[in-house]
Amino acid sequence: MIATLISIWLLHLAALASPGANVLLVSQMAASGRRDSARFAGLGVVVGAGLWAVSAVLGVHAVFQAFPVLRLSLQVVGGLYLVYVAIRVWRSEPGAWSEGALAVSPLQAFRLGLLTNVTNPKAALFYSSVFAASFPPEPTHALQFAAVAVVVTNALCWYMVLAFLFSRRGIRNAYAGARKTASRVTSVCFGAFGVGLLLSTYRAART
Repeated sequence: MIATLISIWLLHLAALASPGANVLLVSQMAASGRRDSARFAGLGVVVGAGLWAVSAVLGVHAVFQAFPVLRLSLQVVGGLYLVYVAIRVWRSEPGAWSEGALAVSPLQAFRLGLLTNVTNPKAALFYSSVFAASFPPEPTHALQFAAVAVVVTNALCWYMVLAFLFSRRGIRNAYAGARKTASRVTSVCFGAFGVGLLLSTYRAART
């Protein structure tokens, strides 16, 4: 059981460290001087990760395979949502994140992090693949529960550390000196994630 959980921990840690919308959201908020917003956004991402991990244990990926229209519909929603965030950041004034235009309350930051994560059904495929590769043929309920706990704990530690590191004065000062560029880069990245998700959905729908 310990070896299985270590495998899940390592695979999940590698996925967390890869650049993506979740990492971009939390790090950008923290660097813009809103560490509390970054933390709550991170908590939203963590809850989303927990939901997808539980869904993987319950076999939601199998449901997506049986009813692909559900997965494709969710991917369209996720892609459009990321494009919406990209447009909102682009239209905002330089440094708007630090002025609170995008997430001014803990609830709004949490909701933004949660939606950024749960609107990406590829997470269900990731967790299903990791669990399928790591679990024995007939995993116990205790192992399944422990695997979800590892995912949630891993994500919580990662995003809280990310919020802390990017809120350090040196990084914040560097961000303050290039707010306009940082906002534009953030917008382009979110847009690229969203468009990429929509294109992959389009290709999947044609096959």
